[in-house]
Amino acid sequence: RRQYFDTHALVCLLEENGFTTQQSEVIVSALVKIMNTNLDMIYKDMVTKVQQEIALQQVMSHIGGVKKDMIILEKSEFSALRSENEKIKLELQQIKKQVTDEITKVRADNKLNLNLEKSRVKELHAQQDRALTQTDRKIDTEVADLKTMLESHKLDNIKYLAGSVFTCLTVALGFYRLWI
Repeated sequence: RRQYFDTHALVCLLEENGFTTQQSEVIVSALVKIMNTNLDMIYKDMVTKVQQEIALQQVMSHIGGVKKDMIILEKSEFSALRSENEKIKLELQQIKKQVTDEITKVRADNKLNLNLEKSRVKELHAQQDRALTQTDRKIDTEVADLKTMLESHKLDNIKYLAGSVFTCLTVALGFYRLWI
């Protein structure tokens, strides 16, 4: 092993300071053994460049595998979210159609009621003012009720749509955060 100091110069220095040649050589020999033992322990803990490159390649291949798995997972989750979103859209369209049908039925019923009331007014000319006032009140109440019901349905649809959109956004952001 290569020594990092001049052993002969150390022996000479020790002899100059009162040690015998044999004592100086034993001391220097002990120092060399101690240094070699320490260096051996240090070298055991060290990694060679080849080992370091192999470990780095293994880590990089593992990272590549994880990235592929994340991409596959992201695509499958995204397609599942897309299909769920389509289902929700179809349900919303069905609800919208049902609401429209109900409004049409209520309007037809109101028109029928209005026509009946008009025919009664013609038949009972004496009670015309009273019946007309009652009919107007009924119409106003039902129109107000219809407007209230329509606004309620609109708000329910908007809440459902907003909830769905925020749910989809939350899930997408969660996956985005997991991916990053």
